[in-house]
Amino acid sequence: EVKMAWCEGVLSLLLLLAVMATAAPTDTLQKFPLLMPHVKPERAETYFCTPIRIDPTVEYYITAFQPNASMETAHHMLLYGCETPGAEDEVWNCGEMALAQPGIKSAPVCGSGSQVIYAWARDAPKLVLPEGVAFKVGGKSPIQYIVLQVHYASVERFKDGSTDDSGVFLYYTETPQPKAAGVLLMGTGGRINPNSVEYMETACTITEDKVIHPFAFRTHTHALGRVVSGYKVSRKGYFDQWELIGKKDPQLPQMFYPIEKDLILKKGDTVAARCTMESKRDRTTRVGSTGVDEMCNFYMMYFVEGGTDKLLQRRFCFTSGPPGYYWKNDTRFRNLPVE
Repeated sequence: EVKMAWCEGVLSLLLLLAVMATAAPTDTLQKFPLLMPHVKPERAETYFCTPIRIDPTVEYYITAFQPNASMETAHHMLLYGCETPGAEDEVWNCGEMALAQPGIKSAPVCGSGSQVIYAWARDAPKLVLPEGVAFKVGGKSPIQYIVLQVHYASVERFKDGSTDDSGVFLYYTETPQPKAAGVLLMGTGGRINPNSVEYMETACTITEDKVIHPFAFRTHTHALGRVVSGYKVSRKGYFDQWELIGKKDPQLPQMFYPIEKDLILKKGDTVAARCTMESKRDRTTRVGSTGVDEMCNFYMMYFVEGGTDKLLQRRFCFTSGPPGYYWKNDTRFRNLPVE
């Protein structure tokens, strides 16, 4: 019955997209709801995923994301672009290390071709991409499915039988846009010792012969995060030049904030990110999926001139974090910021 409902949902989506394509001019901005199908999570720290199949015969260009969620219920939401989804069910458990709800299949977010295209937390507002910039999906693009992942921080509001439709409204057009959008997600593993201040750091060097233009950034930690910052590091003579991409208190709304300085990243440049974590706990805190664990993430949203083939093939950049990795032990760096 679940698979039948999933097939019917896919058919309905394709029919809806076909109707909208014939009923409206191609330059008209359309709105599509990607929402949880009235699920009822039974335990806090549950991760649910639900997919939509994109019409493979038409290319769509997503230009804005409007969240439909509250931080009292959803700890965070992520939208993944996938070549194939992690499951063919309408809803599945997708939290890896987090708790799984009995009776619902467990599977990864994507079966193949995983990339983050949007993230939300702490009541962040709507995100509108710059003029001419869009995420290309469907058609011949590598994104054939979009999967919504919701991490439920609390299930109190569901104890009376209520259900949830948290998610994101996608704004899109069929008019091709000149600039393709992408996201580089940076993060760490590691641990934070009791009653300490710890720096969780990561870095990756661009090895592809491409030119990218960062235009927005987002920070994400759990309760111990105080500051998250990201930098462009380029070699100037013998020394490294560190240019700030973005810095933010992760306890503020975890939206994509605009990058104030025009930057260009190219082959040979390094992107470096740091999370300053302060623990007043009497226990060790490790990186993990639940609210009592921690995370250190820096998202860099960027555009390239031209099609999706100009985007970075590398979409994720992670290090082992403390105590195994620090910038000061990375031989790629010749000097570190003083601050």
